[in-house]
This record gives sequence, structure tokens and C-alpha cells, in this order.
Amino acid sequence: MPACAIEPAAADGETPGRTPRGDCVITANGAYAARLARDGDSWFPERWTLDGPEPYAVPLPGNQPEEPGTEVHPMADGRVLIRRFADGRHAFSLLYPTGPGTGELPLGAVECPDEDARLRLLPPAPCGERAYALAVGRSTTTVWLVAGGAFGPEHLAEIPGRCSGGVWLDRTGRMLALDREVAGRTKTVVVDLERGGEVSPLLQIAADSDDRLLLADPDSGLLLISSDAPSPGHTRLGWGVLGSMLPVRFPECLRPADVALTPFAVQPGQVLLPEACAVALRIDGPFGAWVGVWRPAERRLHQLAAPEGWLTGSGLWTPDGVLRLPYATDSDPCGVAPLTAPVAPPPGAATDEDPGPPAQPPEPAGPAPCAPRPIPLQQAPLGCLVTK
Repeated sequence: MPACAIEPAAADGETPGRTPRGDCVITANGAYAARLARDGDSWFPERWTLDGPEPYAVPLPGNQPEEPGTEVHPMADGRVLIRRFADGRHAFSLLYPTGPGTGELPLGAVECPDEDARLRLLPPAPCGERAYALAVGRSTTTVWLVAGGAFGPEHLAEIPGRCSGGVWLDRTGRMLALDREVAGRTKTVVVDLERGGEVSPLLQIAADSDDRLLLADPDSGLLLISSDAPSPGHTRLGWGVLGSMLPVRFPECLRPADVALTPFAVQPGQVLLPEACAVALRIDGPFGAWVGVWRPAERRLHQLAAPEGWLTGSGLWTPDGVLRLPYATDSDPCGVAPLTAPVAPPPGAATDEDPGPPAQPPEPAGPAPCAPRPIPLQQAPLGCLVTK
């Protein structure tokens, strides 16, 4: 049985109180974003339009305030998908502005009778016309199409094991990578949504390691991973190339002391040039969060000040190397700060190792005016690790 069962469109429910996500969700093409905004003690959905001359926000409040655990998800047509939870049911609706009010189109609900089951939305699909959710039960995981189908939520695939993550590997939204836990170990697998949820391995570095896929760029094939294979008991960031038989590499500059690194965006458009792709990372230290920029071709982690009010962990690269970071302040409730990535050195040029993050973050900057089947990545013997 699937972790959750489908229900027809029904009245909205309420979500139990949970910690809200501190970022916003951006469509794959960067045209729209959505977040749960706050007005005093009340939460409401908000849509951002990002592809015009200036970004602007449209509030989409419902008949009552939302609970802080409510998920919102932008669609390519400007509507916002919302997931509300009540009484074991996850209700989905599409929100859109209607003059002074908010229109709402109920899509139906997914019921999770198992108390241990958890359901969340997956990252925006590349096409922007469909939205998916992952329901994790005690021993199986279910992939649901919750928006863009013909008849409300649709059960697509059931996968043995408990899955997390969720990374799209192609531009069509067919190949979905998930981190699956089986027998106490986590490995990344690929789910083919056009072949009935057929599962195949992707990331298997060592038999006794936990290997997860964090980000992927379909244009270049660059993969950002985390694994404890090179340092048992300690997770490290590494990179590889989709379809390559070369070993995964774990750069020393991506293991600075006293901070945590989380990649959140990869520069697109670098076809067949994975080492030239700029990667944006969130740097969390004891004094706050700021931005890191790194390329596989370099041995340096560049550190940049985040704009004041950054919606931490959110951002999108343009193909020409500009990192767009959304922020919200009292004086500017909807802004996007462009940060230009440092220029990569010529191929083969020597670069110095980064000395590591400072003791505290830099001063905040002011607001600026049909897919091929992946080949599993296998790691060479750990004694021969490449750390370039």
C-alpha cells in the first residue's frame, strides 16, 4: 500500500504548527518565486515576479491566516500551489490573484493514515507546469503528481525504502534522483517517472558509506554530493559528472573548519563544461550565514557578503554568471541582489588554497539597485582520491 492515499478535491484544512522554511522557492526558469510571508503573527502566501524590469510581490492571503508549516510552490504560469495539512490529509490548491482578492482552485488531497508517514513537496520541476510530492512511510516511499495532472493528485511510483532529497536530472522532469535509506545506509537512486517509477542506482561510492546527491545541473552534468566515504563518520562535499566513470572528488577547500556548507544553486548553460560551472553555497557559522562561490576548476572558496534580509539559502544563477539573491527588508519587502561570480582562471592556471572562512561573516552588502539513463558513479580506491 502507498504511504498515503488519494482523496478528491475537498475543503481546505489547517496545518499543525511547525517551523516555517526561512527561504523562498524559485521556479526552474527563474520567472517566479513563492514564500510564506509574515504580517505580525499571521502567515500568508506571497508570489514574487522576477522576470520583469523590477521584482514585485503579490500577496495571496486566504480567508484565514496560514499555519507556519504550510508549503507554497510557484508554477510557471504565475499561480502558486499550496499544501495544507489537517487530520492526516494534505490538501492542495492553486492560488492566483483576482483583483483585490485571492482565487483558489482546489486540486484534491492525499491522505496519510499512517502516523509515521511524512509528505512534502519536491523542488520545482524543470517544466514548471507540474508539481510533485514525496510521501515517506515506514518502509516505502511514494511519488505523487499533485498539480498538472488530469484528475487531481496521481500516484506515480512506490519505492521500497525511505527516501529523502529530490533532484531533477534532466530538463523534461522525467528523471528524479532520491536518496534512499535501506538497511541503515543511504545511497542515491534514479526514478524514471515515464517508466512506471523504474529505479536504478546512481551514487554508490563505497559499500559502507552514506552518499547523497545535493544538486545537479542538466546542461553540464555537474553533480554536487555529500558522503562520508573519504572520512568515515564525517560528511564531506564532493563533485562528479553525470554519466562519467571518473571518481568523485572531494576538494579540501570545501571542508573549512567551524562552518557548515550547503550548496543551493548551480550555474546553468555551461554545456559539457562542468568544471567551469559556478556553485553557490550557503555558509553557516557561529555568527550568521553568508554566501560562498566555488568552481570545480578552482581550489578556492570565494566568500561574499549576503544582502541584508537575504531569504537564506535561496538564489538562482543566470547563464552568464550572475547570482540573484532574493531579500526582504522593512524598507524593501521584495528585492533581488545580483552578485557576480569571481572570474574563473584559465584552464591549468595555479590557484591558492582558500585560508578558510573568517571568524564572522562579511559585513552585509546593501541591496543592489527524453533523458539518457545515468551511469552510476563509482569511487576509485580511497587511497587514490583526487582532491583537486
